[in-house]
Amino acid sequence: MRRHRRAKIVATVGPASASPEMLKALFVAGVDTFRLNFSHGTHEDHARSHAAIRALEQEMGRPIGILMDLQGPKIRVGTIRDGRLDLVVDEAIRFLPGGTDGDRMSIPLPHPEIFAALSPGDRLLIDDGRIRVRVTGVQSDRIDARVETAGVLSNRKGVNVPGAVLDLSPLTPKDRADLAFGLELGVDWVALSFVQKPGDLLEARGLVGDRAGLVAKIERPSALTCLDDIIRLSDAVMVARGDLGVEIPPEEVPGRQKEIVRACRLAVKPVIVATQMLDSMVSSPAPTRAEASDVATAIYDGADAVMLSAESASGAYPVESVAMMDRIIRSTEQHKMYRSLVQAAQLEEEHTAPHAVAAAAAALAEGIEAPTIVAFTSSGTTAARIARKRPAVSILAITANEQVSRRLCLLWGAHSLRAEDVHTYEDMVQRAVDCAQEEEFAHPGELIVVVAGVPFGQAGTTNNLRVVQIPRA
Repeated sequence: MRRHRRAKIVATVGPASASPEMLKALFVAGVDTFRLNFSHGTHEDHARSHAAIRALEQEMGRPIGILMDLQGPKIRVGTIRDGRLDLVVDEAIRFLPGGTDGDRMSIPLPHPEIFAALSPGDRLLIDDGRIRVRVTGVQSDRIDARVETAGVLSNRKGVNVPGAVLDLSPLTPKDRADLAFGLELGVDWVALSFVQKPGDLLEARGLVGDRAGLVAKIERPSALTCLDDIIRLSDAVMVARGDLGVEIPPEEVPGRQKEIVRACRLAVKPVIVATQMLDSMVSSPAPTRAEASDVATAIYDGADAVMLSAESASGAYPVESVAMMDRIIRSTEQHKMYRSLVQAAQLEEEHTAPHAVAAAAAALAEGIEAPTIVAFTSSGTTAARIARKRPAVSILAITANEQVSRRLCLLWGAHSLRAEDVHTYEDMVQRAVDCAQEEEFAHPGELIVVVAGVPFGQAGTTNNLRVVQIPRA
């Protein structure tokens, strides 16, 4: 099954989409990678979804990626007296580290790391920013604040602390148990929430190792200040615009999105743009025009993948949401402005042989109007280096590694295919010709560009480029 687009679709599995029949319908409609959101559902729920996706993979004969998304720390107020407090502008309030049955001067905030990190002048955003308060004083056992934006404070509402780096691991005990479970299942990607600094990636890497790719979710302002290091330590990045859009001004989110996408392309790391992309389709069969433009903007930026959350997990129109996203991507990529906008973001080449070969392959394929570039890749890096150029031709990525073939389901332009390792130059040429025809990427008489590393099967050895003509019958 060949997708007639370059950017990939990630869809979240939930109550609306967990049945085998619905998962198949979503895959046929365009899903390349399924997301298991461990903020919801039980281990048994996720195990059933994982098994159904792997069965679907066998049925369809195509690799399918599975991404597990860890919940991360959740900072919330405690229990409020009578279940609500009506806060008004300029009102003085106080947060305490313990206690229950809170009132205005004893709002429970059971997170001592917040008390240690805040200073007067910092802000707390409550309930996704619906309530905003300014800190006026901090002691070890209390935070005094004044209300800037009024609202109703109720039990267990979330709290964002945009102005501080908290002494808090991104991996809670729940996350560690979930991670061990997901790795045992055999997920392809692990998305790490609440990334504040590069060290958070090192902690996660120690647990994940090479059993899955590590996705850093950019949702905290502090992560933006050390973005390059976070990208370097991750295998992919997610622009998690939900929390990020709460903690930084909304008008800054589009520019930050472009910065992150560009930085990931420079680092040869896949990047996913996520959150509220087609949000109105949770309850409507069609998106707003603004949402369609939002998806298209991510594609013009050069994102590797775009993601559906509630639209596919709990919405009334999961298949329609995937089909709509597929249509928007294809329409955008076929628009006359697409190539010029993507090419305008071309990046300076790294002065290494693998990068030079990949760049030459992209330029050569376009120059001779080859229908595809066949990339033999053991780790996925060769295909990623070619995809970094965003060539006008498709990338047929051939690998002997099953997990690599699944991870490539996040990579822009890559049609991944699992096949046995080649051992000689002649094997490579014949395998490229056979696969290009079997997958309907090339026809007799056409020229294809073949990229590989010699010796074969060794990661990071991209050093060979060849033009091959498909034999005529």
